[in-house]
Amino acid sequence: MNKINLNISKKSSLYFIIYVGIIVIIILTMILPLYLKTSGNVKENEKIKYQIKEQKDLGPIYATLVSEMNNKDLQLVLPNPEKKPVSRSESIKFSDDFRAIVKKSGLIIVSFDPDLSTSTGSSTSFLHNIVIKGQPADLRKMIVGLGTIPYMDRIEEISCQQGTDYMEFKMKVWIAIK
Repeated sequence: MNKINLNISKKSSLYFIIYVGIIVIIILTMILPLYLKTSGNVKENEKIKYQIKEQKDLGPIYATLVSEMNNKDLQLVLPNPEKKPVSRSESIKFSDDFRAIVKKSGLIIVSFDPDLSTSTGSSTSFLHNIVIKGQPADLRKMIVGLGTIPYMDRIEEISCQQGTDYMEFKMKVWIAIK
């Protein structure tokens, strides 16, 4: 084998190192930051494209919701009738009113027990221990419905227990009596 003999002067090698150094400095100061900025712009463009696609997908749904809101006469204020206590003899009608509200909201009454000890004497409230089952969204509808009863005093307690395919709600409901 023949050996390749390169005779490079010190001056030439020094120029070569300086030129390579200048090229490396140009790459590090100009091209690398430009590359990083462009890759950042590419990521931002992809993010904006995804948001545009999402808006195009959700646009018809939003338009449908807006048109349904405009078509329906929605009551956006919760009912708050003037509170009027009911006489002790008429307090039985709470059972019928409550059953109608529960049926309308889609819940099922498990038990409805008036606490007769709270209606005796000079008490101004009558306690009902109630157990219903259903879904939490239906409970919300039922509570809003209870707000329409003018002799409804307060809901003292609501406890929730998860069932296999439903939730069970135990409530203490007070009505105002004279």
